[in-house]
Amino acid sequence: MKVTRFTKGVLDFMFYAGILIVLSLPVSLKILGDYFPEYRQFYVVLFFFLFLSGIFALLIIRELRCMFRTVLAGDCFVEHNVTSLKRMAVYSFCIAALTLIRLILATTPAAVVEILVFLIAGLFSRVLADVFAQAVTYKLENDFTI
Repeated sequence: MKVTRFTKGVLDFMFYAGILIVLSLPVSLKILGDYFPEYRQFYVVLFFFLFLSGIFALLIIRELRCMFRTVLAGDCFVEHNVTSLKRMAVYSFCIAALTLIRLILATTPAAVVEILVFLIAGLFSRVLADVFAQAVTYKLENDFTI
């Protein structure tokens, strides 16, 4: 349980730090524009893509925080977690798609890695949602048997 509580604390920190990072994007992109000309040239478009990616990342963290509440409560095999995992898959695929489009404007090696990470995260979340759905079904059947 200590690891779970620690992880929940890290997620809480990441959520609030993420909000600050997304809100600081206008200034951050201007600073990056001093070092990378494409960030100055395509400022508005890159801001749009990065802002949306940040929002989707925050939504993923929000779903994880909700799931950790059920883990800490000792009841993690619930339908809400299945829904959260499905949402996380969609959000991950959206980030991968946004990053793929963004590659046209600002090509970086990290963006390619980001695409792969979020594709894998989306697939993993979708499969895990199916596993959780099956576990919820078994749990409900078991509860009715007792």
